[in-house]
Amino acid sequence: MARLLIKTAGLENQTLELRFGVNHVGRDPACDFTIAHPSVSALHCELVLSNDGVLIHDCDSTNGTFVNGQSVQEAWLRPGQKVQLGQVILFVENTDIVIAIPQYEHERPKPPVLLPDGAMLCPRHPETQAIYKCTHCGEVMCRSCVHMVRRRGGQPLFLCLFCSHPCESISSGEKPQKKPAPQSLQRTVKLRLANLLGLSQTKK
Repeated sequence: MARLLIKTAGLENQTLELRFGVNHVGRDPACDFTIAHPSVSALHCELVLSNDGVLIHDCDSTNGTFVNGQSVQEAWLRPGQKVQLGQVILFVENTDIVIAIPQYEHERPKPPVLLPDGAMLCPRHPETQAIYKCTHCGEVMCRSCVHMVRRRGGQPLFLCLFCSHPCESISSGEKPQKKPAPQSLQRTVKLRLANLLGLSQTKK
C-alpha cells in the first residue's frame, strides 16, 4: 500500500499509510494524518490515492508544499522522492495500491440421500427430491436451491448454487407419457379418414 515516512527529528518513525481516496494531512487532529509541528498548517495538503498513483495537492498552506525541493501546488509522487510540508520532511516509500479481495467458500453440504427407486434427496432440503445437477461440479439441487435466470425469447437458464455453471435436469427414470392430441387435430384426422373411405367406395 502507498506509504510515506516522516524523517524530521522528533517525528521520525511516523508512517502515513494512505487509504484509497483523499487523505487529509495537517496539524488539525481532525485530519486523517495529524503532524503536530508549528510549521505545518491546520490543513496542509491532500494526498489522493487512486489507480493512477498518489497525487499531492497543497491546500493553500502557510509554509508551502515541496517535492524534491521544488514548490508545488499539485504533483504526482514517485517512490524515492522527498516531500516537505513546512519544515517536516517525508520520504515517499511506495505509491502502489493493493486491494485485497477476501476469499469466501460455501460450506459443502453432505452427500445426497439415495432413495430405493434411484431418486436423490436435496442435501440442503432432505424432504425434497433433487431435480437438477450441475454440469461442472456435479452438485445436486432441488428447485429452491438452483438459481433461475430468465432469458428474453428463450428457455430459462438454471445455474449452480456453488459455481454458477449451468445445471441439467435429473431424469427420474420414468418414461414420459404421450400427450393426447388436441380435439381439433382429432377431428381433422377423422374427416380425412372419412373422405378417403368415401372416395374408395365411389370407385367401386
